[in-house]
Amino acid sequence: MAQTPDEPLTLTVHSLPRADVSDTAAMTRSGRWKMLLLLLASAAPVIASYFTYYVIRPEGRRNYGELIDPQLPLPAFTGVDTNGRTVPLTQLKDQWLFISVADSACDDACQKHLYMQHQLREGLGKDKDRLDWVWLRTGSAELAEPLKKATTDATVLHVDAKQLATWLTPAAGHRLEDHLYVVDPIGNWMMRFPAQADPKQIKRDLDRLLRASAFWDKGGRVGVAAVNGG
Repeated sequence: MAQTPDEPLTLTVHSLPRADVSDTAAMTRSGRWKMLLLLLASAAPVIASYFTYYVIRPEGRRNYGELIDPQLPLPAFTGVDTNGRTVPLTQLKDQWLFISVADSACDDACQKHLYMQHQLREGLGKDKDRLDWVWLRTGSAELAEPLKKATTDATVLHVDAKQLATWLTPAAGHRLEDHLYVVDPIGNWMMRFPAQADPKQIKRDLDRLLRASAFWDKGGRVGVAAVNGG
């Protein structure tokens, strides 16, 4: 019987599956978009704040208050509330702040500012809880009882005048007490109203700021009662 000659071992090589380049590219793009959306979500308040102040800033200086550039964050020092408790100024964050500065004796100009702050805040209606009325008082630590009653709805803090001057500054030729100031919810001083300011013009600026930030800024602050001395 004839023998079949030995045959070399035959290997069958199957081609490896080819990666779908289009699928890989799609997955890469998807991952990048997800990362971008995550970053945008976490930075939303900051982006919105800059959008409010710079992108929608009207041409021809339609804003009445002077925009502060660069914006200055709430300082690290503390104040003392009407109950004698120490309150870090940084604790005032997470709300729009409408600030006046005056000696604790509170002369006519001081009283006019306090009255204006109160009226303008009340005039915001349903948005008033997004704006804190703040009086940073200097000088004597004693506060007259009538002033305490008149500022029940305000955040009143006794602060050191020299420390305060390292943060807020007046316009040339004026004093700190001559102006009203606005701090955003992130904690940046961003606007200063002129001396002897027109309340109607101030209200227009406040309305614009609150309207432009309405989609991310909500009323109320955790622990607000403690900040206000309640």
